[in-house]
Amino acid sequence: MKKIVILASGNGTNAQAIIDHFKNSDLARVSLVLSNKPEAYVLERAKKSEIPALSFNKYAFAKAETVGNLLLSEQPDLVVLAGFLWKIPENLIKLFPNKLINIHPALLPNYGGKGMYGMNVHRAVIKNNEETSGITIHYVNENYDEGATIAQFSCPIYKGDTADDLATRIHQLEHFHFPMVIEELLS
Repeated sequence: MKKIVILASGNGTNAQAIIDHFKNSDLARVSLVLSNKPEAYVLERAKKSEIPALSFNKYAFAKAETVGNLLLSEQPDLVVLAGFLWKIPENLIKLFPNKLINIHPALLPNYGGKGMYGMNVHRAVIKNNEETSGITIHYVNENYDEGATIAQFSCPIYKGDTADDLATRIHQLEHFHFPMVIEELLS
């Protein structure tokens, strides 16, 4: 049975989609959920699904290597960033080459980089009168949103759409495609 570790910072709807997808799988399971915010609802989602869940601070993540040591002891086949907002330290990237993946709510390389997450992305896309948007699933490297692309999926933007309208469409893409791409990577 392959192991998936999820890192998330917020509500955890993508984490929930992944948990649900692999709940009865013979291929893999979510073995651990980690968050940089002790109040993040993703931790509650994990506990409700009987998955160990922990939060950590910046020191434990970047300096003390506590998170790195925890991941090494877990031996995940894939570390999945699902709405995780911190930059991944170089030591973690080196520990898990081609095993760290992220989902971004836009078609990279557009609308990526520091500060470009969630509604910030959707507002920028709408403001620039784009005709399409979508999601990018990519490997994590030392720069925000610059790792090699694994898959992209797009959706239309309709005249009169708000950032909230676009966010709803993007979430649908994420919840459907992200678990499937993870399954393909682990197969």
